[in-house]
Amino acid sequence: MAPPDWEAVYRDNIASIYRMMYSKVGNQPDAEDLTSQVFLGALPHLRPGSSGGEVHRYLLATARTVLADHWRRHLGVQVTTLDEEVAAADSGEPPVTDDSASRRVRKVRRVLGALPANYRTILELRFLSGCSVREAAARMGISVGNAKVVQYRALRRAAELGQEFAP
Repeated sequence: MAPPDWEAVYRDNIASIYRMMYSKVGNQPDAEDLTSQVFLGALPHLRPGSSGGEVHRYLLATARTVLADHWRRHLGVQVTTLDEEVAAADSGEPPVTDDSASRRVRKVRRVLGALPANYRTILELRFLSGCSVREAAARMGISVGNAKVVQYRALRRAAELGQEFAP
């Protein structure tokens, strides 16, 4: 079989992958970085002779993983800051954070607070507590498939709220 035509794969899929990433993160620099990560991660693993649909589905699966990692990194950073703020509030000391981090923590709190309970729970379990989908589903008393759907919808809604709460 002939090796995949990387340029054609890129050209045929770049617009849809970028649009998806932009709709999830809401800013051009992050969307561009995440789109690059999708292609860098997926292209070496594509099978020669794969159809266009198979390639696109694989890129979408890779995009979901890249996006989940992005949220984990960003929300994970906020958890540390959030814990520091809570500990400082409990001790009566002012939190030791920069202005930007404080704004991000407030925004994360507002986004999580505005989500329905099941959306907030799945995001907290998956990205703040580091649970697997299976563990989160078990804790929530739902099926793994349902947990995946709830997580997808929660991430989409959180991204929308993030845009609404932008300063």
